[in-house]
Amino acid sequence: MKTRPKSFDWLDMKRVLSIVGYKENTRGKTSGSRIRFTHDTVVPIVLHKPHPGNDLKQYVVKLVADMLEQEGLL
Repeated sequence: MKTRPKSFDWLDMKRVLSIVGYKENTRGKTSGSRIRFTHDTVVPIVLHKPHPGNDLKQYVVKLVADMLEQEGLL
């Protein structure tokens, strides 16, 4: 993630966020495409689940990576 790969998919992002302590906060099956990830000590991250397909836009990966680095999690 630090290298800002050209291809980064939704499942990879969920894994990274889980590893650094974020939990996916869903509001049931019909929660929509905006998914909130919460952490015990830092601000939540809200991401738009990509569709169709699973690839995240590069700017989204950069924003999340920058945020995680700023919080000392990456």
